[in-house]
Amino acid sequence: MSKVIYRLEIDPSLDPSPVLPVLIWAEGIAAPLPTEEAPAFLTEILTEAAVAGEEFVPTALRKRVRKMLRHGKYHASGRGKPASEFLLRAALAGSFPLVNGPVDVNNTISLVSGLPGTIFDTDLSGTHLLLRRGKPEESYTFNRSGQTIDLQDLLLVCRRVGEAWEPCGNPVKDAMSTKIHPETERVIAVLYAPMDEPVSSLEGWAARYADLLKVHCAAEAVGFKVVTA
Repeated sequence: MSKVIYRLEIDPSLDPSPVLPVLIWAEGIAAPLPTEEAPAFLTEILTEAAVAGEEFVPTALRKRVRKMLRHGKYHASGRGKPASEFLLRAALAGSFPLVNGPVDVNNTISLVSGLPGTIFDTDLSGTHLLLRRGKPEESYTFNRSGQTIDLQDLLLVCRRVGEAWEPCGNPVKDAMSTKIHPETERVIAVLYAPMDEPVSSLEGWAARYADLLKVHCAAEAVGFKVVTA
């Protein structure tokens, strides 16, 4: 069993917090090489989504997720829609993204649960993360083309850099600075759930997430916890 302590701290400025986050981690994973063919677990989910259509993720849940994220300047619509909605649209259009093992696991759970997720290389993000909202003029690069996303009022996951907290992920797009690459050996992930989501349901999704990291990514050790305080 790992002796590493994995922690997600919720900034006091989020009191009361609209989100009930879930932290998942894995150690000793196989090299995350680019995915060339959809794995069986994803193919099954995509087939179910194609049959169910948009209600594969119930409208009521999508509205609750948007409400969870909506704050100030951020309106959770257009290009700022939660990643889970982008994934649902991609699944129905037959263009679901294939990236690498850990990211495919994250995207699959995000699609089937309807909850946006974020995943990092632990050696780049650290094991102690912070959840807060974005500040004015904060942004980061989210793809190799150098595109940036405005982070003001967005829920953010931040990594510790010296004495400061640096944004590295959010429910829309993650930063390039902590993304998974072929040499990644450890990953840490967050699922963003509405505060009123049953803990038992979140534990089920987290267990499924961790199990896929163990089976599909050959992780030597996995774990998870719902962050209630």
